[in-house]
Amino acid sequence: MIALRLEHHTEQLLAALAYPLTSTIRGLLFVGVSVATYVLLILSSFPEYSMQMLGADFGYLDTALVALTANTYATIGAIGLGLIVGYAILTGVAVTNVAGRVAQVGLSGSRGLSSAIPGLLASGCASCGAGVLGLMGFAGALAAMPFHGNLLRVGGLALLIGYLARAGDPRYCTIDLVTEGE
Repeated sequence: MIALRLEHHTEQLLAALAYPLTSTIRGLLFVGVSVATYVLLILSSFPEYSMQMLGADFGYLDTALVALTANTYATIGAIGLGLIVGYAILTGVAVTNVAGRVAQVGLSGSRGLSSAIPGLLASGCASCGAGVLGLMGFAGALAAMPFHGNLLRVGGLALLIGYLARAGDPRYCTIDLVTEGE
């Protein structure tokens, strides 16, 4: 029973991950949202520096991204940077799937879309670091977390993966054949 349910969720997850690659428009949306998420997370890791660089000239965006990516790598290591990249990619997949589901069934039929919000918020706050936490008055909170907040990032990624495993490919209606009573 558990193996059948796990197999079903694995198939759904793979279908959800493949969905953005099924058309050019979806692929562009996926890449755009993923890149925008990465840029936002990296720039918000050190908001004062980002505001100074971009305030001087928007042409410094590439310099700020390279410097802050190197700073992120030096601060939280390869695992933390990999989690941020993974979060950006999964956010692109989730947003593309949400857009596909809304296009298929409309806003009224997409009641399950709110389950992606906790994953986006939980991992997003940890990924952007003390920037957002500092704005909220918790500048030292991320520094006090074990593993530099990587556990919170993993938790957010788990929520996103759980959403994608439950949602699957938005083009197809799936009925869960595995019931609790059987």
